[in-house]
Amino acid sequence: MYRASFCHDQLNHVGKSAVIVLRISISFCTFTHATEFDNFCGKNRLGMEKFNSFADFESASRGVLAFLHKRLGFGLWMVTRTEGDDWIVLQSEDHGYGVKDGAVFRWADSFCSQMVQGRGPCIAPKSIDIPAYANAPIGRQVNIGAYVGVPISDADGSLFGTLCAIDPQTQPESLHGELPLIELFGRLLSCLLASELKAISSQRRAEKNYTRTSMDHQTGLMNLAGWENVLEAEERRCRVYGHSACIVSIRIGNEDQDESSLDANIIATSKALKGCLGPNDSVARVAPNLFLMMGAERNREQASDLVLAIQTAMTETGIPYGMGHANREPTNGLKAALKNALDKAVV
Repeated sequence: MYRASFCHDQLNHVGKSAVIVLRISISFCTFTHATEFDNFCGKNRLGMEKFNSFADFESASRGVLAFLHKRLGFGLWMVTRTEGDDWIVLQSEDHGYGVKDGAVFRWADSFCSQMVQGRGPCIAPKSIDIPAYANAPIGRQVNIGAYVGVPISDADGSLFGTLCAIDPQTQPESLHGELPLIELFGRLLSCLLASELKAISSQRRAEKNYTRTSMDHQTGLMNLAGWENVLEAEERRCRVYGHSACIVSIRIGNEDQDESSLDANIIATSKALKGCLGPNDSVARVAPNLFLMMGAERNREQASDLVLAIQTAMTETGIPYGMGHANREPTNGLKAALKNALDKAVV
């Protein structure tokens, strides 16, 4: 038997001449079977799905873009990330420009780069009237009649990217009145982003807590199964947050070696590679003589530092090896970088 009691008491509305008191009470409703209780709750949840919270930054971004397009139109709404010279489209709501998630443009060419430097306003109903926008190279690449853009902040308050929109047609001056709403969305996305970015380090640590099925027991490193799990998780982070990353493959020579010598070289290599790991990096032994490293959140310069550290460490071991490396490109992803790195690792 299931018993429930609900009492929503005294919802008061005070006006000039009346007090409305609404009292709704459902008291001691008795249910003889669990199914009846579940059905009761289900009926009272009908219609609540549309009030469900967003699961994460990505879904919230898509919800914001869809809402703003419905409210204001515009041919393209985007959430973007700036990474070095790159301007990466993380999520897009495209209606005519043909821009997809993962597209990369040159940051310095964009209206957004001018906006964050204070050279142009957040709202430009007629962008050609703004000198910084009229002269921006991207305006010569695509037809832009109007622009909207606000910054999105990183966890430390620095610039992460932008919430922005363009349209080939000029827009009415009343568009300026929408700025507070768009700024609010930008700040809300910044808050959600900061929360998720702070959690990433914990996520990576949890992914590296190897289980029996994901550990190479000879070296204590990840095995192929563990590597594939980490690669998939990092690819999602790269795609959602625009993170950079690199892959390094290390293949040690195993010709003319007895089993004990080969085992010693495997252990020595694993120790050398562990010594090169940064806080966000991962290393795995995925085949008898093949090791893989991933440098998460490493830009091209930082990826070069990792490669140099590995070269130095492996040279000190005296073990013959071949190495290949590749940076993740936003349009191709980590699997393409892995293939490129493997193709270059020849002993």
